[in-house]
Amino acid sequence: MSSDAAVPTGATSGATERPGGYGRGARVLSIGIAATGIFTFAYFAVASHVVGEVAAKQLDVLWSVMFIVISVIYRPIEQLLSRTLARRRALGHSRHPVRTPLALQATFAAIFLVCALALRTPIQDELFDGSATLYWVLVTGTLFYAASYFARGWLAGHQMFGLYGGLVLMESTSRFLFPLAVAVGIASGEDVVAIGIAAAPMVSLVVVPLAFARHGEEVIDVDAEEVAEGVTVRESTGFAIAVAGIMLAEQTLLNAAVLTTEITASDAALAGIVFNVFMITRAPLQLFQAVQTSLLPHLSGLEATEGHEAFARAVRQTLLVIAGFAGSVAIGLLAIGPFVMSHVFGQDFDYNRFGLAILGVGMGLHLVAGTLNQAALARGRAALSAAAWLVVAVGFVVWTLVPVIDDQLLRTEVGYAVATATLATILWRIYRSPSPTYS
Repeated sequence: MSSDAAVPTGATSGATERPGGYGRGARVLSIGIAATGIFTFAYFAVASHVVGEVAAKQLDVLWSVMFIVISVIYRPIEQLLSRTLARRRALGHSRHPVRTPLALQATFAAIFLVCALALRTPIQDELFDGSATLYWVLVTGTLFYAASYFARGWLAGHQMFGLYGGLVLMESTSRFLFPLAVAVGIASGEDVVAIGIAAAPMVSLVVVPLAFARHGEEVIDVDAEEVAEGVTVRESTGFAIAVAGIMLAEQTLLNAAVLTTEITASDAALAGIVFNVFMITRAPLQLFQAVQTSLLPHLSGLEATEGHEAFARAVRQTLLVIAGFAGSVAIGLLAIGPFVMSHVFGQDFDYNRFGLAILGVGMGLHLVAGTLNQAALARGRAALSAAAWLVVAVGFVVWTLVPVIDDQLLRTEVGYAVATATLATILWRIYRSPSPTYS
């Protein structure tokens, strides 16, 4: 049972975020995640040179499937834990019950394992062309990420963004070492490159003992009553399910085009081209994950202590930064996008500069939607946000399958931009509407 003393709304304590903490946290975390994005990009760039086109495509599919799964089943717990801990710390509490997040994380991991084992034959044969190594990389890597994402939620909830950045940087650098080993001749083969995807989340957990050493005065109370923090088990589960829907929709926007192209394209390498093009969106999205990761606990704390003007100001500042960044990216893609893509990935393909620029605009709108989504989650609008994401994602998948534009790659680029514009508009309305919050 938690022994917290009652703390009135608006109270402050040593746990409360200091003024400017969000900006500092975002900047610190941006350094780690920017480097992470570079190493992730480098992993696939080097892999595309050291393995054949077909093997590179299999790695693309492995990555796409794994990150759809882990984002859907684990990111909700990260968000739940981050939001809950930030609210409690803003109110001055030092004991943090985590029984529900732990139970949900373990349940999601167990469900995945059962499904993966039951569906081994179609997964291994249809997705990975019979490769047992790729199948087991998918299974073991996904299970390791359960611990990684729980740790991320705990670190974000405590505004320990330096260690959060260290965790994801450790993950990406350790993964990159595997294709690098093949490139310099220490090892050889697609299997070695793939194993890095499974090993990386396990290696990244070395930062966790440092986090506990720094916050020994705060207690993780597994057995404390969940209602003591003002959020019931039912509300926590509902929040996690809604965020799972959001994560499924987001991963659909990022990865579904790879899978639909793989199914429908006559050119066996086109799915890999689509994956490479969407690296334009993945790298900035990973970078701005730093902002979004620090934004949710920051906004949750402000909402708990009635800092509504500061809440709106944080959202506005983030959107202005995104607008400037996305505009620069779109102009850069229009100018040198085809040259960079063909040289980085080493494939003989004629990239359309206008299609790349359109995708850059879509990336910016995706970042806007992600920011507005965090604001909506902090204000207790998870269910409405999830509905918006899911409807837009379904529409995008339908668009990729209907030959409205003959060029499949251009069709995907245009569809992504339209989908993210629609999503950002809906989430803006949700964010601006008055709503009750979880108390």
